[in-house]
Amino acid sequence: MKICSSWCTKSASTKLLCIMIPFILISIYFAFGNSKNSSFSTSTWFFNSGKNISGDGGGERPELVAVNGGADREEAILEDYSFFNSSNSFSPLTAEADQESQEQFQENQQVITQKNVTFNISLEKPHELSSLNETHALQIEPKIKKKFTNLEKLEVKLGKARAAIKEAATFGNQTDDSDYVPSGPMYWNAKAFHRSYLEMEKELKVFVYEEGEQPIFHNGPCKSIYAMEGNFIYQMETSKFRTRDPEKAHVFFLPISVTSIVHFIYDRNSRGHWDPMRQTVMDYINLVSGKYPYWNRSLGADHFMLACHDWGPELSKSVPELFKNSIRALCNANTSEGFKPSKDVSFPEILLPGGTMNGLLGGPSPSRRSILAFFAGGLHGPIRPILLEHWENKDDDIQVHKYLPKGVSYYGMLRNSKFCLCPSGYEVASPRMVEALYTGCVPVLLKDHYVPPFSDVLNWKSFSVEVPVDRIPDLKKILSGISTRQYIRLQRRGKQVRRHFEVNMFAKRYDVFHMILHSVWLRRLNMRLHGLEYL
Repeated sequence: MKICSSWCTKSASTKLLCIMIPFILISIYFAFGNSKNSSFSTSTWFFNSGKNISGDGGGERPELVAVNGGADREEAILEDYSFFNSSNSFSPLTAEADQESQEQFQENQQVITQKNVTFNISLEKPHELSSLNETHALQIEPKIKKKFTNLEKLEVKLGKARAAIKEAATFGNQTDDSDYVPSGPMYWNAKAFHRSYLEMEKELKVFVYEEGEQPIFHNGPCKSIYAMEGNFIYQMETSKFRTRDPEKAHVFFLPISVTSIVHFIYDRNSRGHWDPMRQTVMDYINLVSGKYPYWNRSLGADHFMLACHDWGPELSKSVPELFKNSIRALCNANTSEGFKPSKDVSFPEILLPGGTMNGLLGGPSPSRRSILAFFAGGLHGPIRPILLEHWENKDDDIQVHKYLPKGVSYYGMLRNSKFCLCPSGYEVASPRMVEALYTGCVPVLLKDHYVPPFSDVLNWKSFSVEVPVDRIPDLKKILSGISTRQYIRLQRRGKQVRRHFEVNMFAKRYDVFHMILHSVWLRRLNMRLHGLEYL
């Protein structure tokens, strides 16, 4: 009753003060007590001021600008950015942010546009940064980007090409082509090959070293069985794939002609006849590696040489890196002599008696070919003696000759034969496979340790016949056992792939020049189309 009477006697202002004091104390408690423990979290990447945000002391950190997780993949690959990590988290920012925070945000945004800062972005899941009350989530594009080397940019484009080839191989995507669309069992994967070829046409750049003088360099034969050396060097130096800027090059061509080295430097009367030829190769590599940084940058791995002469593999050993690392395009693709299909390129030996294909292409239909199998050639190497021992002048269906009778046309015999025998000579390479394809005759490969040309793309078993050397005595039985229907399929497929072995004065798409380049392109991608395996 005393309390009650005392309360009643107090003035109205005193009563109001007593009522407000508890509310004031409660407000102060919530205002100051919770501010120390408040937190924000966000699933987006955001901007922060340059102050130390980790709470562990130690100066300022650079501003961070966040880009949403849906940033373009290619840009993200090019922009090699990273975030600082933090263990703290933030709660979502709301529309109820006070005016003071909004003003602080505008000041921080001005700081970003005024300072030269390298921004860091990552494709990993967003990292979390510790909180400041003035921090706000913001999605803006970085205004300052890192400069990348030409090599890094080239590698990104190669990565995109790899992805496109894999997509074509996996999902069967194929682009229309007005000239030719590969199809059929002659290809391990026709759609992947087509996509790879188109990517090569779009991207590939080759730098040809200008050092070296003719006739050893920038020169080669164009009419002998080693004619592909001269033809390729000429085509490469006048090709649209050539770049004069080595910084833009994917691969570097060494314009050495092994045939010219043998012709001009080889001394058959010298006991050390290999030495000057090897020294020529060594001197050239030393010259270009001393003048340019590119050989030493990759130890020759992005360089390639081309040789059709039998001694090409041996002379490539003159420089260990050339033999072990570089892409070697060889006619003599013999795995027992160090040829590596994953790194090296097999291309065909082509004899052009007149320097062109004139008069070499075409032949009669299968029904007008009266000879089952044909071969004529010198007796050298380990396989030909076995062939001649069993079949020379012994069967009218298997026409095997060391020398053709006088007046008998070699190309006429090819055109009248269903199968053309292609045994190795001193080395595994032979122009007879291409001669067979040119004349519509189905090639029969009699070889050991041989990697057929462009076999990373072409399935030779679909348009040729492979006979083991130990089954040469059974040749007639094997070839006679091939049905007419199967033979017609083999011949028709051979005609279709013939375009990949044709030599043109002015290179045409998908011809032998472009197929050699495509094989080099695949090695530069470090990928095989057959199986799409990384090497």
